Amino acid sequence: MRILYLLFPFFLLLLQGAAGSVSVCRRRGGVCVFGGCRYPTTAIGRCSRLHYCCKR
Repeated sequence: MRILYLLFPFFLLLLQGAAGSVSVCRRRGGVCVFGGCRYPTTAIGRCSRLHYCCKR
């Protein structure tokens, strides 16, 4: 149970790093997707290391 107290700040740091990129992606008209963009969408940038900004 104590491990949850240690993991919680770690997840907050991950979310904080990606928050700025998400707003930039949405301003471009895109959506952040884990892994990669699927067929009808194309990558227009990155939200984080594993998330791509995709747009139709």
